[in-house]
Amino acid sequence: KAMCSGKLQTALLVAGYFIYLLVGAAVFQALEKTAEKQEKRAAAQMKEAFLQNFTQLTVAEMEQFMKNLTEAIQNGVYPVGNESQFEESNWDFSNSFFFAGTVVSTIGYGTLHPKTAGGQIFCVFFALFGIPLNIVFLHRVGKMLSLLCKKLGKFLYEKGMRKKKIKFLTLLFFLATGILVFLCLPSVFFQITEGWSYSEGIYFAFITLSTIGFGDYVIGKQSDRKYFSYYRVLVAIWILFGLAWIALLFNL
Repeated sequence: KAMCSGKLQTALLVAGYFIYLLVGAAVFQALEKTAEKQEKRAAAQMKEAFLQNFTQLTVAEMEQFMKNLTEAIQNGVYPVGNESQFEESNWDFSNSFFFAGTVVSTIGYGTLHPKTAGGQIFCVFFALFGIPLNIVFLHRVGKMLSLLCKKLGKFLYEKGMRKKKIKFLTLLFFLATGILVFLCLPSVFFQITEGWSYSEGIYFAFITLSTIGFGDYVIGKQSDRKYFSYYRVLVAIWILFGLAWIALLFNL
C-alpha cells in the first residue's frame, strides 16, 4: 500500500512538473512572440537601409549602426539571410519550453531572455516557484534511481560479494552508465545535428549538466541548419534527467 502511494506521488509530481513547464512555455511564448516580431522587422529595416546607403555613411552613422547591430544580436536577433528567416521565432513553443527548462534548472545560457516587462515579471515568479519544484523533482527521481542501486547491491550481496566491493561497483556502474547515456551518446547526436566536433559536443554536455551554462554553445541557433520539430524539447528532457543522474552520484 505504501509502495502504491509512493508511486502515485511520484507520478503526480512528474506530471505536475511537466505541466508547470508546458504552462510556463505557453505564457512566455504569448508574452514575447509579438515583441520579438517587431524587433526583427526593425532589424530587417536597419539592414536594408545600411545596404542602400553604406557608401555614404559618416563615421558617426557607422558607429550607430554597429551599436544597433550589437544590441540586436544580444537580444537574439541575427539579421542574416532573407526576410523569411526573420519570420522564424526564437519564441516558438519548442524554444519556449527549452527556455523554461533552463530557468528552473538554473542553467541560464543568457542567449534567450524575456524583453517585455510582462515576460520579465512572469519569469521572476516562474523561477521563484519553479526552482524549488525542480529540486523536489530531481530529489524524487534521484531517490527512484537509488532504489535501483539498492536492488543491484542486494543482488550482488546474495551472490556473496562483500559490502565495500558492492558500494564501489554500484558507484562505478552508475558512473559509467551515466557518462555513456548523458555525455557520450548525446555528444554524437549534437555532432550530427549541430555540426560540432565530438569534443565540442562533450564540452557542451558537461557545461550544461554541471549548470555552468556559459552560453558559448547553445543548441538550435544556427540559421543555416534545419532542426526537426521539438528538438529543443527533447534536449530539455535530456537536461532534466541528466541533472537527476548527477544528483544520484552525489547521493552515492
